[in-house]
Amino acid sequence: MKAAVIFFRYTTGLFIFFLAVQTGNAQQRPHYTQYILNNYILNPALTGIENYTDVKLSYRNQWAGFPGAPQTFYASVHGAIGKQDYRTTPTSFQVPGENPRGKAYWEEYTAAEPHHGIGGSVVNYKTGYISRITATVSYAYHLGLSPKWNLSAGFAGGFTRFTIDATQAELANPIDPAVGSLTTEFRKTRPELSAGLWLYSDKFFAGVSAQQIIPQRITLVNNDQYKGSALVPHFFATAGYRFMTGEDVNIIPSVMFRYISNMPSFVDVNVKAQYQDRVWVGGNYRIKEGFAAMAGLNISNTFNVSYSYDINNANYLLQYMQRGTHEIVLGFLIGNKWGDLCPRRVW
Repeated sequence: MKAAVIFFRYTTGLFIFFLAVQTGNAQQRPHYTQYILNNYILNPALTGIENYTDVKLSYRNQWAGFPGAPQTFYASVHGAIGKQDYRTTPTSFQVPGENPRGKAYWEEYTAAEPHHGIGGSVVNYKTGYISRITATVSYAYHLGLSPKWNLSAGFAGGFTRFTIDATQAELANPIDPAVGSLTTEFRKTRPELSAGLWLYSDKFFAGVSAQQIIPQRITLVNNDQYKGSALVPHFFATAGYRFMTGEDVNIIPSVMFRYISNMPSFVDVNVKAQYQDRVWVGGNYRIKEGFAAMAGLNISNTFNVSYSYDINNANYLLQYMQRGTHEIVLGFLIGNKWGDLCPRRVW
């Protein structure tokens, strides 16, 4: 327990320290619309939050049909270690015909026992002939604050591999010294570190996280004259609240604030409506950028699927960016011995 407290303090201090970093001038991380289904991809503090091993596979095709437009694929997996399951009595199991996420369920909600979580993810982000692959492993500790409240702290570490395939590039000025040395495939690898905090209960959640928090530079040409681009920290803050409207429907509004130094701030407003634990629909509004529609289905206690479609704001983005964006997420619940159809701690 003492070691866990030390880790908690260290992770909290690490996050606050990097929150003060103000360097760089560019965004390099991919964007996700359905992060509300998998906040783990933005915040390692969610590692091991559920009673099962959570696996997610996602593909995002941005500005569909435009040559060289961004495409993102990720795979994530995380699970709990030493977590006592919440179902301890016969009455805690689902009763046929009743909503397993009804009022009685939430009235009996209790905070998770203190436990550890481990996980990992791989993200492949490709734009034209430039790609980056980020692979990390994560750890989190979940601490009970009260009968209904938990606070977790986590970090993730790994590497990012940048690649330029110059054989696919069509250069407007091949003799430009900035790109003249770029004749074949060029690769660079950099360390990756992220950290975060997550507060959660039966009705409320809030989290802060930072990705790419080691300030550094990347140069993808063999020319010492050019310093390259800065890899800058990305900061996220999110919060949401769950409302019940009747016995069968949960309404969950949430907001996310994203900050990258020397760039405009980004604000997302989301709403999700879930019917029992089977189906949900939702919407996302990205201020000054666009909006998206989402829907998902929990097909069984081992598999779920969701889809979103983004429409960009033509007044903000260039003409070619008006094309729609498709994103699909497949979820697998491994070791789900209690048969949960949807998450208990993340909704």
